[in-house]
Amino acid sequence: MHLKRTLAATAAALAALCLVTACEENDGATDAAGLPTASPGAAAATLEEAQTYVRRYASCERLSTDPKDHRLPLTEFTAPGKWSVTERGVCSDRVEHGEIVLYRFTDPKAFQQGYKDRVLAKIAAGDSDYGLFSRVLVGEGFAVTPTSTKTALKLSRSDLRVLTCNPTASVPDGYKREKALVEGCVLSDFVASDDGEGSPNFETPRDPAAGGASEKPGRPREGSLGLASAGSLAELKKLVHPYTVDCTNYSTDPSALAIESIDYQPVITGDHRAWGVEDRAICGNPGGAQRASNLNWLDVVDDMTTLQERAKAAQQEDLKDDNRLRATASRLLVGRNIAVETNDPTVRHGLYQLQFLYLNCEPGFTARAGYRLERASVAGCVLTNYEPGVEVGGH
Repeated sequence: MHLKRTLAATAAALAALCLVTACEENDGATDAAGLPTASPGAAAATLEEAQTYVRRYASCERLSTDPKDHRLPLTEFTAPGKWSVTERGVCSDRVEHGEIVLYRFTDPKAFQQGYKDRVLAKIAAGDSDYGLFSRVLVGEGFAVTPTSTKTALKLSRSDLRVLTCNPTASVPDGYKREKALVEGCVLSDFVASDDGEGSPNFETPRDPAAGGASEKPGRPREGSLGLASAGSLAELKKLVHPYTVDCTNYSTDPSALAIESIDYQPVITGDHRAWGVEDRAICGNPGGAQRASNLNWLDVVDDMTTLQERAKAAQQEDLKDDNRLRATASRLLVGRNIAVETNDPTVRHGLYQLQFLYLNCEPGFTARAGYRLERASVAGCVLTNYEPGVEVGGH
């Protein structure tokens, strides 16, 4: 499943940590840098052998190598003749109601490099979240790409390893990580997914008051798991435009900021300075002769507590009628000293990849395992990247 999330990146850059052939337990050997090296694991000399291996952990029925098989994805991932792939087949996972595509290759490094090149090309083309939720699992001489997250989770318990090459991805503590054949990629037994069906993330955000730096490369020393920040509206615009928020039409004019549309209702109303916001801008087409479209608001915050207090009051007022937020009402996604107001789930998903979190003040709210859930600046609210009913995904 492929996420449109943006995803432009300020999260932790991946260290090259994991290898091509999977291993169950390491024998203690390390490379020159002290990272564990992988021992031989899942291997197959034919697609039939690969199918036999997969079936130890998941359903894989009716294997076919027909290139016209209707079960193959419409968007081609790779095929014989590319990445040293010699064979491709597909089988059905009847238990999880999905498909599994199997690939045989002759050069493990060429396969990893091919996937890395594909990920980087997708990111360069604007799909910056491509590969964050990878379902590419590799073994010795073969790889599989299940369509179901649950299937990927089952296979991650084997000697297969999840290949991830998106530079903003990371593997939480508690999961296996080994040295990769391709710089910038990682192989692990962690299945990242925002549909709630992947591997749980038990990593605990650090308390900034406790001191100490985050051990994750690229994460801020302030603690937590990191929140986005910017020094000005110009920096904020540069952070989110164009892949997350379309700011082709951008304005800080007070008359433009005062615009409200029946389809796009901001969190902040009236004088934004009374909300603790120093500078504010609007992105999108405010309408006029035509209907407004793609409206989002950018905020540079000088008093985050005041902003969250007023946003909490507005959110609770909206919940009074039917205990639900209006679909046209914007959600407030905050960073350390910045915020974005948007009612577009795709935009929000991209902002989560940039380390913004949604201010949720709904009574009784809980997040699924694997999602971030952190303290807000006001009591009765949390900061999270989990939205019930909103699903996204991708290779």
